[in-house]
Amino acid sequence: MEMELHMTLDRTIFLFAGVMVLLSVALTVWVSPYFVWFTVFIGANLIQSSFTGFCPAAMIFRAFGIKAGCAFQ
Repeated sequence: MEMELHMTLDRTIFLFAGVMVLLSVALTVWVSPYFVWFTVFIGANLIQSSFTGFCPAAMIFRAFGIKAGCAFQ
């Protein structure tokens, strides 16, 4: 049985969020402590999207043709 590996919308959002958090932490450490507000913004956006289902990044990735998937499967 061959397993097909492809990036779904869920996986793309998780990847994007993780990269953005790591980027914001690196900017906070090496550029300016004020970049911590970027990390706060990312966290707040993740929280609001979990309650409302509205995610601007998902809308953008969907426009690029990334197909929806089921999280954690």
